[in-house]
Amino acid sequence: RESDHRAWTPVSCTVTRQNATVQGLTEGKAYFFRIAAENIIGMGPFTETTKELIIRDPITVPDRPEDLEVKEVTKNSVTLTWNPPKYNGGSDITMYVLESRLIGKEKFHKVTKEKMLDRRYTVEGLKEGDTYEYRVSACNIVGQGKPSFCTKPITCKDEIAPPSLDLDFRDKLIVRVGEAFSLTGRYSGKPAPKVTWLKDDIVVKEDDRTKIKTTPTTLCLGILKSVRGDSGKYCVTVENSTGSRKGFCQVNVVDRPSPPVGPVIFDEVHKDHMVVSWKPPLDDGGSEITNYIIEKKDAHRDLWMPVTSATVKTTCKIPKLLEGREYQIRIYAENLYGISDPLISDEMKAKDRFRVPDAPEQPIIKDVTKNSAVVVWNKPYDGGKPITNYIVEKKETMATRWVKVTKDPIFPSTQFKVPDLLEGCQYEFRVSAENEIGVGDPSPPSKPIFARDPIAKPSPPVNPEAVDKTKNSVDLSWQPPRHDGNGKIIGYLVEYQKVGDEEWKKANLTADSCPETKYKVTGLTEGMTYKFRVKAVNAAGESEPAYVPDPVEVKDRLEPPELILDANMAREQHVKAGDTLRLSAVIKGVPFPKVSWKKEDHDVSPKADIEVTGVGSKLEIRNTVHEDGGIYSLTVENPAGSKTVSVKVVVLDKPGPPRNLQVSEVRSDSCYLTWMEPEDDGGSVITNYVVERRDVASAQWVAISSTSKKRSHMAKYLIEGTQYLFRVAAENQFGRGPYVETLKPIKAVDPLHPPGPPKNLHHVDVDKTEVSLVWNRPDRDGGAEITGYLVEYQEDGADEWTKFQTVPMLDCVVTGL
Repeated sequence: RESDHRAWTPVSCTVTRQNATVQGLTEGKAYFFRIAAENIIGMGPFTETTKELIIRDPITVPDRPEDLEVKEVTKNSVTLTWNPPKYNGGSDITMYVLESRLIGKEKFHKVTKEKMLDRRYTVEGLKEGDTYEYRVSACNIVGQGKPSFCTKPITCKDEIAPPSLDLDFRDKLIVRVGEAFSLTGRYSGKPAPKVTWLKDDIVVKEDDRTKIKTTPTTLCLGILKSVRGDSGKYCVTVENSTGSRKGFCQVNVVDRPSPPVGPVIFDEVHKDHMVVSWKPPLDDGGSEITNYIIEKKDAHRDLWMPVTSATVKTTCKIPKLLEGREYQIRIYAENLYGISDPLISDEMKAKDRFRVPDAPEQPIIKDVTKNSAVVVWNKPYDGGKPITNYIVEKKETMATRWVKVTKDPIFPSTQFKVPDLLEGCQYEFRVSAENEIGVGDPSPPSKPIFARDPIAKPSPPVNPEAVDKTKNSVDLSWQPPRHDGNGKIIGYLVEYQKVGDEEWKKANLTADSCPETKYKVTGLTEGMTYKFRVKAVNAAGESEPAYVPDPVEVKDRLEPPELILDANMAREQHVKAGDTLRLSAVIKGVPFPKVSWKKEDHDVSPKADIEVTGVGSKLEIRNTVHEDGGIYSLTVENPAGSKTVSVKVVVLDKPGPPRNLQVSEVRSDSCYLTWMEPEDDGGSVITNYVVERRDVASAQWVAISSTSKKRSHMAKYLIEGTQYLFRVAAENQFGRGPYVETLKPIKAVDPLHPPGPPKNLHHVDVDKTEVSLVWNRPDRDGGAEITGYLVEYQEDGADEWTKFQTVPMLDCVVTGL
């Protein structure tokens, strides 16, 4: 009966066996069953099932999973996938069990630790180079089914595949300004390649207009609202450890050209036409200029008239102009994508370019006499037509009317002798040039000249006198002569004569060496008495002499020395090394004091330039070094006294080399360096020391410390057995000083110790005067190869051992016994 019914339904009444098959049941329903035995007497009591039984097919373990595949292999992981079994055994799959076997082992080991229903699993933590087999089983409520077929042996190693690149764009791409464009494609490779975009060999970076999108299989570069600057050669590179692939595209963002480059040049100007030229645009818009459009406009009207739109040259003839009118020219450049903004010229008047000659420059007058003068000029610009004549005019300075000097043509000469001048009158001259167009403007008037014969000698100077004197010089002064002989006074000649002598000696050889009305006569003898005289000189010659009234005795006028210090000696001077040191002072005193410069009470350096003038002294040292520092003193002395001033000079420089560089505590991988500070710190505090080392087999120094302020350093990371040199330099704010270097290489080895004693010393032969000895090597060599064995002997009963010799081998024959 059904579990929810009370009525029983007979199944069979002819069963003689102890089992029966019940047909016609409904799958999924629950039933109770009962059985009764029957014999000839009748039917016995029923026996009933204790619990209901649900009708369904029998449940078994699932079949084996199918299509077990290896999806990805790296050096330490394997990823596998599989499909469910064809039959789940009548019950849902509850989990999968993945097992692996290391090739060379017999047993499979479970890989999954927890329940797993996913049909994809990555086995991690594997050892590179190992080879495994894998299988998978399905489980239901009954149990674990048969495992799948094993995979092929899988070796753990990174899969390698060179990059591939499939692009959606061609080698060239033309884009209009303002439009967007994109470069796309697909790529692959193992390990996953790196994608890089370049434009003209510069990495492309994203911004508001530039977008880069890269997925594991696709790549894309997009540019919005393109501009001319986006033109260029684009390159995409996909690269991994196995190689790289590149794709290229020449992108040309095109636009209308920029305006032609000005200014507009007027190559020719005539009364009815002009020829103009210009330069091509700086930017042709990415497309070749197809033509230029030229227009003209009367400067006083607003209407532009076309000239031509078919020219490809950068020059054009502008025809049909009206003489005297001013015109402007407008030029456009055109390409396939449009017309540029215009280039507009300045205004230009239509007229012939030939004109009268320019005015000559101011003429020069020479060779003046009482009735003539020669006028000289330079040829002016001829106005485009050859000059055919020059017109020379004259006028008296106070007059207003110009008069031609001759009716005859003057050409080609550019000078003319003007006759018929009135003696004593002052004249000016001017020149005009003439061509077939007409007479040009006159030149500026010449400088005025007087019509008179050449000048005479001047009169003597007035009132010469001695105004000062020293033990070897006399200062003279006078006034100019009353008459200069109609000529400029060139200068004066000064002469002197020792009292009692007849000869006058010249104090200056030429008059132009004394243009003023004073002169200092030098080279005189102290205590002697001299006479002096002065002559004036013009172009005509020397005047008569004028004498100083009284003889002058040569001796000093005493004034004690006085020093007026310049700013560079008023306080302590700091000079950077390499700069120039300058010390100076103004010196007074009569006679002029003797000047001496000292440094630390010794003479200054030979490289110092010392200049002494009549008013002061200057000391200058170029390219100063630190040794130029010290106390400088300036002493001035004359018979009336002396005076000394001093200034301290500090030359700031790089420090000197450190001292006493020592190497100690040498080990196989390190050593300890110590040194002392430089004797000279360069005038500034030592900021740090730089320590470097060099393998003797290499020429390159390697820095091992550059910031230490200590005077010691532990040099680490040495290579055992290698020989090293070390050097140290000090630094201050002005730079790094010279290095001090170790005198000999240091070998990186551990310290050596004496070897142990030889073992098993015994004799093998004896003679009356010699003994043959042998022995074994000692247990320890002290860290270095044994170089020999020292053999000594001692007479029995004696206290002293006698050295015999050092031998390299393990035997020796001692002789002379």
